[in-house]
Amino acid sequence: MLSVYPACFFKEENGYSVIFPDLDLATCGETTEEAMSMAVDCLAGRLHWLKQDGANIPEPSPIDSINLAKVSKELEIEPEEAFVNMVPVDVEAYAKEHFDKSVRKTLTIPAWLNNAALEMDINFSQVLQEALLAKVQAR
Repeated sequence: MLSVYPACFFKEENGYSVIFPDLDLATCGETTEEAMSMAVDCLAGRLHWLKQDGANIPEPSPIDSINLAKVSKELEIEPEEAFVNMVPVDVEAYAKEHFDKSVRKTLTIPAWLNNAALEMDINFSQVLQEALLAKVQAR
């Protein structure tokens, strides 16, 4: 299902800042193309994780209700130029491709450890995922 939210694009010294007023969400990019790509990624991520957490997902505002001057003032920025654009994303398709996609890894372990794990019916993928997740979360 396609989700479409308005985003404010502010041209600044080093590129574009992108603000999603409905989601209290921001990203940036050096060019308009990169800023839009980052906006899609950022929007997909926020909506995906809100859904995963069972959180309330705000309705998108109509594009004509977005006040660039008000958003700019709230952020205390004075952009060179600014515009509002709708950012579309198919969250489920994006998540499947970027967030939930499994990657095959080949690894080497000692034969005795392999045999012992097989005898115990240990799921190698699950053990590796749990160990990697513990390492990543410990950082």
